[in-house]
Amino acid sequence: MTDYAFTAPERRAVYRAIAERRDMRRFVPGAHVPEEVLTRLLQAAHAAPSVGLMQPWRFIRITDGRLRQRIHALVDEERALTGAALGPREAEFLALKVEGILECAELLVVALCEHREPHVFGRRTLPQMDLASVSCAIQNLWLAARCEGLGVGWVSLFDPRRLAALLGMPNDAEPVAIVCLGPVPEFPDRPALELDGWTSARPLPEFVWENQWQPANERGDEL
Repeated sequence: MTDYAFTAPERRAVYRAIAERRDMRRFVPGAHVPEEVLTRLLQAAHAAPSVGLMQPWRFIRITDGRLRQRIHALVDEERALTGAALGPREAEFLALKVEGILECAELLVVALCEHREPHVFGRRTLPQMDLASVSCAIQNLWLAARCEGLGVGWVSLFDPRRLAALLGMPNDAEPVAIVCLGPVPEFPDRPALELDGWTSARPLPEFVWENQWQPANERGDEL
């Protein structure tokens, strides 16, 4: 260890926040997030790494109740379409609670903004690094919220073009996440999709290889 390492209690706190982060769908109705706490969370998001320091994220705080209802309607419509696309798992999917838009204390829409310098190093061969940078900002906010005892749910069931039009976004901006934020009844010890029986997380060794891509049949996966 170097002198730059955090203390043991600080390290435990960081790893605890990572381990206990959950994608939350259930929130305490009527709760609120103090302005100073929300500011801290947004500052944490804004401190995220971004390729070429492009900072491509934008945050829209939804404070209009009628607008929140319209966003929920867009999500609910896409939820039905997603269910239909899942075929034999449609009923199982529709039984899941997949968002907390109407119950959460704060609602944010996170957008990817293309209006920046046209040449940013790191994007010539990997243009998707702008989206990766926005994802880092969301993860920062997520972990900071867990430290504050608040839940976050990332909602991706929406038509980006329709949501962009609803929020008056310019052509060079695209919504990539609806973020539900606020106090929650509890933090489950496992991901909600595991508890609901939808799927289960796989262990780390299945995702770590050495020197080259390991073919599926050598991993014991079904072909």
